[in-house]
Amino acid sequence: MEKDSKDTKKNPAATANFLSKIFFWWLNPLFRVGYKRRLEEDDMYEVLVEDGSERLGHDLQRYWDLDLQKATKEMHAPSLSKCIIQNFWKPYAVLGFFTLVEEVIKVIQPLILGKMIKYFESYDPENLTALYETLGYAAAMSLCTIGLAVLHHLYFYHVQRTGMKIRVAMCHMIYNKALRLSSSAMGKTTTGQIVNLLSNDVNKFDDVTIFLHFLWVGPLQAVAVVGLLWVEIGPSCLAGMIVLLILMPMQTMFGRLFSKFRSKTAALTDDRIRIMNEVVSGMRIIKMYAWEKPFAALVSEVRRKEISKVMKSSYLRGLNMASFFCASKIILFVTFTTYVLLGNTLTASSVFVTVSLYTAVRLTVTLFFPNAIEKLYEARVSIRRIQEFLMLDEIVKSKAELQLEGKKDATVKIQDLVCYWDKSLDSPSLQNISLTLNSNQLLAVIGPVGAGKSSLLSTILGELPAEKGVLQVKGRLTYAAQQPWVFPGTIRSNILFGKELNPQKYERVLRACALKRDMELLPDGDLTLIGDRGATLSGGQKARVNLARAVYQDADIYLLDDPLSAVDAEVGRHLFEQCICGLLKNKPRILVTHQLQYLKAADQIMVLKEGHMVAKGKYAELQRSGVDFTSLLKEEEELQPPQDSLARTRTLSQNSQTSSVHSVKDGDQLPAETVQAVAEESRAQGNIGVAIYVRYLKAGANVVVLLLVILMNLLAQLSYILQDWWLAHWADEQERLTSAVNSTVIQNGLNVTAELDTNFYLSVYGGLTVATIIFGFIRNISLFHVLVKAAQSLHDRMFHAIIGTPVHFFDINPIGRVLNRFSKDIGQLDSNMPWIFVDFIQVFLQIIGVVCVSVSVIPWILIPVLPLLLVFIYVRRYFLQTSRNIKRLESTTRSPVFSHLSSSLQGLWTIRAFGAEERFQKAFDDHQDLHSAAWFLYLTTSRWFALRLDGMCSIFVTVTTFGSLLLRDQLDAGSVGLALTYSVTLMGMFQWGVRQSAEVENMMTSVERVMEYTELESEAPWETQKRPPPDWPNKGLVTFDRVNFSYSSDGPLVLKNMTAMFRPKEKVGIVGRTGAGKSSLVSALFRLAEPQGKIYIDGVLTSEIGLHDLRQKMSIIPQDPVLFTGSMRKNLDPFSQHSDEDLWNALEGVQLKSVVEELPGKLETVLAESGSNFSVGQRQLVCLARAVLRKNRILVVDEATANVDPRTDELIQKTIRDKFSECTVLTIAHRLNTIVDSDRILVLDAGRIHAYDEPYTLLQDPDGIFYKMVQQTGKQEAAALMEAAKQAYDSRSHPKVPNGHAETAGGNLVIFETAL
Repeated sequence: MEKDSKDTKKNPAATANFLSKIFFWWLNPLFRVGYKRRLEEDDMYEVLVEDGSERLGHDLQRYWDLDLQKATKEMHAPSLSKCIIQNFWKPYAVLGFFTLVEEVIKVIQPLILGKMIKYFESYDPENLTALYETLGYAAAMSLCTIGLAVLHHLYFYHVQRTGMKIRVAMCHMIYNKALRLSSSAMGKTTTGQIVNLLSNDVNKFDDVTIFLHFLWVGPLQAVAVVGLLWVEIGPSCLAGMIVLLILMPMQTMFGRLFSKFRSKTAALTDDRIRIMNEVVSGMRIIKMYAWEKPFAALVSEVRRKEISKVMKSSYLRGLNMASFFCASKIILFVTFTTYVLLGNTLTASSVFVTVSLYTAVRLTVTLFFPNAIEKLYEARVSIRRIQEFLMLDEIVKSKAELQLEGKKDATVKIQDLVCYWDKSLDSPSLQNISLTLNSNQLLAVIGPVGAGKSSLLSTILGELPAEKGVLQVKGRLTYAAQQPWVFPGTIRSNILFGKELNPQKYERVLRACALKRDMELLPDGDLTLIGDRGATLSGGQKARVNLARAVYQDADIYLLDDPLSAVDAEVGRHLFEQCICGLLKNKPRILVTHQLQYLKAADQIMVLKEGHMVAKGKYAELQRSGVDFTSLLKEEEELQPPQDSLARTRTLSQNSQTSSVHSVKDGDQLPAETVQAVAEESRAQGNIGVAIYVRYLKAGANVVVLLLVILMNLLAQLSYILQDWWLAHWADEQERLTSAVNSTVIQNGLNVTAELDTNFYLSVYGGLTVATIIFGFIRNISLFHVLVKAAQSLHDRMFHAIIGTPVHFFDINPIGRVLNRFSKDIGQLDSNMPWIFVDFIQVFLQIIGVVCVSVSVIPWILIPVLPLLLVFIYVRRYFLQTSRNIKRLESTTRSPVFSHLSSSLQGLWTIRAFGAEERFQKAFDDHQDLHSAAWFLYLTTSRWFALRLDGMCSIFVTVTTFGSLLLRDQLDAGSVGLALTYSVTLMGMFQWGVRQSAEVENMMTSVERVMEYTELESEAPWETQKRPPPDWPNKGLVTFDRVNFSYSSDGPLVLKNMTAMFRPKEKVGIVGRTGAGKSSLVSALFRLAEPQGKIYIDGVLTSEIGLHDLRQKMSIIPQDPVLFTGSMRKNLDPFSQHSDEDLWNALEGVQLKSVVEELPGKLETVLAESGSNFSVGQRQLVCLARAVLRKNRILVVDEATANVDPRTDELIQKTIRDKFSECTVLTIAHRLNTIVDSDRILVLDAGRIHAYDEPYTLLQDPDGIFYKMVQQTGKQEAAALMEAAKQAYDSRSHPKVPNGHAETAGGNLVIFETAL
């Protein structure tokens, strides 16, 4: 989010002179740099003023807002397309003139050609005037080609820039809208859909502007050509035109069908990417549950449907291209057959003028015109999708967030508030809530899971609109979300969040939020970059950064949604005293919490249940009234009589003073955590080797098929050329005949030889035409088939590689990067690659054909062709060096645009609560501008290149033209006509072919990136030869034997030489400061990375069996509960192994039965994206239900109690005790009260075992870490914990000590025997 300090280079296009603008000379310095070294972002020129995202967006937004107002007034639907037209029509209309001039030149060229061929027909060596005239024509011809080259590229550059402007403006509006979506609108759309709008739909604008002008130029040109043809060959031209007119609607129909398939494919692609998004984000969980197979099945199912649609649309594309390839041949065939059958004789000039005129009009009529229509349809679909999105409800900003005038106090007043998240459910989320919060009060909100605590905060924030009741907020709000949100950037920028850096204050905030020590341990301190979704930070660190951000803002009212749950007791206490009651003690605060030990410090407490307010008051009052509070709260021993508030605040402040001194001393011991850095995205360098092409094609078909396809291509091209050559040959024969007839004036009074055998010539001609058509269609269909198959097999390979790679990969690669391969790169392989590849092959063969024909007519042409070829190869290499870098820069500068969008959507409430929309919009515009800069270079460099290429072609045309005049003595009209017509077609075609070859190479980078992911290192096999016995593990004995563990081969060790044993049915608590290696222990047990050393479960060495065999036999309740989109049933039981009854019993066991029964579809209810329609606690319970269903002997609970209220917490604990009494349970705890009655406690410190014994025994050692941790919970809590530990200790039967030792020793021996 930081502004780039470096100045980007000024854009030379702004100051270039006229000639430089026409020939793109101003790009030369860039190419020189690009040829020497790899281009970096700093080499890009800054965006031109008129292309800036902010400016364009504001303009369009203004038109749209006006249109919206008008529409609401006049009760009609607003129209986004109208706004776009109003905004951009003026400069675009001017460009139409260019198109007109260009097309006029194309029509005049064939006429000049005709004049030249006529000279050869009636060739007379003596007639010099005719020669001079023809030389004039030849010069005109050359000028035309040069004029075309220059005009064409200027026009294209400007229309593409218009397209870019529309796209940028749209993106600006979409993002702007996304920041203002209301909660109900968020339900109607998903992150995936918005990203899709931004990645796919807006790209249609880039295409549509290119062809739009041909909608009116095309028909005009067609009319002009018909006129000229009529003059040339009379009414037979109509036959050809009729065929052309039949082909046109056919192509339009193809276009229609095509866009229908596109939209179906788009929906499926959305689905696939959504599933992929969940798979990649929930990868850790999927691996621990060993659920890869159902997800793979899910993805491959969607992918199968998608591929079948892609295949269909590819066949359509193939037919379309083939019909385009054969169209001219069919038209000429019909025209000339009619012409000859009407009794006319062919002459070379009439043949080739006709051919050239048809070629001129054919491109416009069969390619540009239908293309314009197709793109217009696609753009309309996109505009409709974007418009639907722009019409969604917006959040109504309350006027409450006024600055406080003068010294007035900040207050929150709520009276009889009723709110609904979802109107369709009859029960409101909050009802009849009333509260007042005055300055410097701390209001604690407690209540079971799903009671509406977060909803209350969102109402105050204005996220959840109030149905009835009064809500008054005076003062600025700030908010710390329950699920901590960090955006990509440095830690400092995450905390400052746009405020100025004030060092003293910043220090104070870091101290209060216990971040000081973490910062010292991070590689770059607070300037460490945080990866995507905070990947580099632990949960606790994210929560503290989240809190620090809220605290740093100078707001008047602080809303803290359960900030203490993600951290351990010690840090939690520090945060509460130093931060919530320290730094913020003079501000009104609302704290949602589950930590009941802090309630005494609150000025008022509010108890919520199912959206009702059950009770409100001070701690003492609530205790006296005995509201349901006792069940929420373990009766704390009445150590002190409740004091009146004054005394209490004083003791509190004294207390916090002593503890603040204490914590500064202690600050050094606050634990720190290791951080993983985000790996740079790899940008492959240099050329793409032939090997990759071969592997790509081989992925689609075997070698025999490929050879057949190549043969088809050659045959198609051969018949294509022969057909034209036959016409030339026919015309020449006819002419020889005519001249022979004229010279042998009727000898015997009979003219015998005057007739050519028309039937023979026609039938050969017809045969060649049919051959062209058949081969043309076969080769296209077969090529498309091969390429789509290749895309399919590559996707499957990549997906299997991703699903089988160790978790570490997902820690160092941001989600966006992995998804980018699945959306962008696979999208390229599905839709763009096949037709670009086929197009390239067609054009390439045609170019070779042209050169061969010209050389066979005038062998001397080889002399200029060879140097031209060398220059061309050099220029292409020179260009591609730079172009490839620019293309890669374009794609790397594109990802920040998306990741900025998705991270903004995740932190939407936070952004709005802090009023940071403007800043995020600005950042978005900066990302867009960076991308625009790359895109602008991409456009201009490709124009620079194309202009140079067309220059070379015009040299080739000139040489051919004048060459044929030099060698006029040994040439006949037909071959001259053939050579000239062909060389003129080279003009657009050559540069198109080379552009396509570069495109194919660019697309190959996608193939390369996909291939790179197909070769990821994979974790151990899911099943190995050594299957454990079916009832394993039946005891649940876990032994660690000298285990070292690190997440990656070169990473630091997080568990060091660990030896421990967890006995069957034993309940073990695992504690340790943050970063001591608690979660790593679980990772080692589940083999998320391969541990060194040995881990046995019931005597089976885990590293020898397959991962699925291992992971399916252990249940885990993960730290952050993950639900997947899909039905509730799928979430509990993706393999469908259990009956309904089992599922309901499991739900009942975790008290979710009632909740699920209320859902409209019961078990079949489809959950919203990542289960967001359940509260965090409920999601946690679903995870518990999964574990209950699995009935495994070993259960690992990873701090599952973090985000839940004590009620649910107790419920989870109780469930674990009841349902898992026969199991070995390992609990990683942050709240000591959950594990203080365990059988034993394992205390970790920095990856080593610090102590491992019964809790009561551990508490006897005042120097132990565990004892200190207990003491840090506060006097009362510590006493309670001691008591609980003692009770648990007494209730167990303890045999005499020596005996006990013998037992454990014996136990150990047994283990090692079985292990060996």
